[in-house]
Amino acid sequence: MVNAYDRHDPALTRTAALMAEAGSEDEVIDVLRLTARWIAGSDGIAVVLREGTSCRYVAEDAIEPLWCGSRFPLDACISGWAMLNDEMVVITDIASDSRVPHASYVNKAICSLVMVPIGSPNPVAALGAYWCAMVWLDPTALARIEALARQAGEALARVRHASQIEPVRAGRRKLTEDAS
Repeated sequence: MVNAYDRHDPALTRTAALMAEAGSEDEVIDVLRLTARWIAGSDGIAVVLREGTSCRYVAEDAIEPLWCGSRFPLDACISGWAMLNDEMVVITDIASDSRVPHASYVNKAICSLVMVPIGSPNPVAALGAYWCAMVWLDPTALARIEALARQAGEALARVRHASQIEPVRAGRRKLTEDAS
């Protein structure tokens, strides 16, 4: 579904079309990996999936490696905080925010970040955008990042629903074939 804001932004309109074409969770993640950094205007992005009481950094596009492949407890990272609270986090200076696990950022060139939960009211993922310098994001930039996360949430819900229904359909087809 494309809302009014998305229709006025060509990049978000194109990304919505790519999300609508995605047939799997991996394809949705790839769309985010390929488009989010440009849409956010950031130095890097990360896509984080919620897995029970943990989160796993599954994709990134950044000027240096971040945490791709790493797993963290939800209550020990900013992406987990965003998912647990179903709330966007905007941090201008990571060094001054108590929610940031500072030890994880010691060797990272990150000063500012935005972390947006994906899939509301029960987030299943998060999208993070990072900057090497301190940035103050205007409402339009934040709206673009939120719109992208909303598109991803809708696409993930659709592909996850389809993956749950397909085994049922296959079972019905098998029963029909066996009965013939």
